[in-house]
Amino acid sequence: MSPSPVQFQHCPPGDSTRSHGARAQSHKTAPSSDANHKPQVVLPVRLTHWATLAFPGTGLLQEVVYLVSQGADPDEIGLMNIDEQLPVLEYPQPGLDIIKELTSPRLIKSHLPYRFLPSDLHNGDSKVIYMARNPKDLVVSYYQFHRSLRTMSYRGTFQEFCRRFMNDKLGYGSWFEHVQEFWEHRMDSNVLFLKYEDMHRDLVTMVEQLARFLGVSCDKAQLEALTEHCHQLVDQCCNAEALPVGRGRVGLWKDIFTVSMNEKFDLVYKQKMGKCDLTFDFYL
Repeated sequence: MSPSPVQFQHCPPGDSTRSHGARAQSHKTAPSSDANHKPQVVLPVRLTHWATLAFPGTGLLQEVVYLVSQGADPDEIGLMNIDEQLPVLEYPQPGLDIIKELTSPRLIKSHLPYRFLPSDLHNGDSKVIYMARNPKDLVVSYYQFHRSLRTMSYRGTFQEFCRRFMNDKLGYGSWFEHVQEFWEHRMDSNVLFLKYEDMHRDLVTMVEQLARFLGVSCDKAQLEALTEHCHQLVDQCCNAEALPVGRGRVGLWKDIFTVSMNEKFDLVYKQKMGKCDLTFDFYL
């Protein structure tokens, strides 16, 4: 593997960001939808990193990337604290101290919009993997995530949550802007834009893409083993007994959307994504 060096712009405390639902600390500020407000993350310049990015609701990406890049066993991943191996950049916990201790190349996860990321990441000095998921499944998964965490304490209905999603009133702002920003940079040499549904449709090709992008050299047998391990992770994530309503399934929105909700969502989607040529599979 031959990671690229990255240098992050240093900035005063208070310009960093925090995630949705995360408790604010003195050096954290909430993400803003204002494009002119560009918080920067303070990180040491001596290390390199790969970043995995997505709007909340696509957590499986971090485990697949870790498995491909490190050759880990899915059973080992199930026993470890994946957030320490692939910490979230803007979360107070485990925090920047953990990130600073990681050896190169670092694996870092973030949900931040493109415009809030460190400028050197924009300049191509690190590798970025972005995964987009069809928004109907994503909002269901995001809702279940909020319901599962005591720190979130969300007790509203899914209808209310979905309405907030469509109106850009959830943490990290607008999904519609988030995904379109990264889509505009899909041809950048340091960006790999993936779709969640493709992981279910053609996992072999996705694993090959990840290995090539991350500079992981493997023969046919090793590639088959990696793909099988990733397949186990995907199966675990889609197991309805392990997670509420099987958050990793494609098409899970059909179990919870009403006809009227679906019609409203389609209308909002057309209004906000009508000029974008990015498409999604809502069924497989």
